[in-house]
Amino acid sequence: QVQLVESGGGLVLAGGSLRLSCAASGRTIARYTMAWFRQAPGKEREFAALSWSGGGTYYADSVKGRFTISRDNAKNTVYLQMNSLKPEDTAVYYCAAGDKMGYADKFYDYWGQGTQVTVSS
Repeated sequence: QVQLVESGGGLVLAGGSLRLSCAASGRTIARYTMAWFRQAPGKEREFAALSWSGGGTYYADSVKGRFTISRDNAKNTVYLQMNSLKPEDTAVYYCAAGDKMGYADKFYDYWGQGTQVTVSS
């Protein structure tokens, strides 16, 4: 079992930055694909970024060039640096871990409780 706890969300003005953290416990994240998903009000949860165990990263087109996912396996923590934030980035952001790599929810077995990010204009 892997427990995930997100932090770092909050209220920010458009154009600002936030860094989300996802602290894992129970197992090392080194073997897992780690991802960030987000869910805006009234919308389905969507993929934002992932970091797979081999070192590569992938991003949704909507965040590419603005968001950066990184991991510190020694600290068992994953980060999402979000720059140039837009009001449409407002959502609950979830950290997820899975054995496979993919953009869909079904590839991830472990989820955090989410952290709210609100971007005001």
